[in-house]
Amino acid sequence: NKRKYEKSIGALTQLTELLKLETMPKRIEAYDISNIQGVDSIGSMVVFTDGKKDKKEYRRFKIKTIVGPDDYGSMAEILSRRVKHKNLPDLILLDGGKGQVNVALQVLEDLNLNIPVCGMVKDDFHRTRGLYFQNEEISIEKSSEAFRLITRIQDEAHRFAIEYHRQLRGKGQVH
Repeated sequence: NKRKYEKSIGALTQLTELLKLETMPKRIEAYDISNIQGVDSIGSMVVFTDGKKDKKEYRRFKIKTIVGPDDYGSMAEILSRRVKHKNLPDLILLDGGKGQVNVALQVLEDLNLNIPVCGMVKDDFHRTRGLYFQNEEISIEKSSEAFRLITRIQDEAHRFAIEYHRQLRGKGQVH
């Protein structure tokens, strides 16, 4: 139906135009790093295929090499682990701005991979207000399908990370 199409392919078309990408991103991966009081740093990855949640592709990462709350180090670690596997994304979205984007681009460059990376630029209420892409902030019309898609991806990445924390906290209290 038309509504579903607008929500998925329509949104991807707008996003493609907004970012001036050569091809429409079929697979979008969004990453979120989070920690509880600086311990138990984890990374979560959600996947949207053709603009829709693709839950069987979601992944969680326990941070292995970084001690303490270091989002940049953690992002570098999970991305380098992730991109060694097949089925690479057409677009990477990060729940962080310029710093995280630069870390991600460095990891990809070191591995000779060319994947567009966007950071989600937040307003004062931690809601996305735009995308940080190729060293500039791109505003997105709040009523657009592209904006709604990015918000859905951000919410899903966040929800997935929090769910993992609850599981880890539950295990931690058992020991």
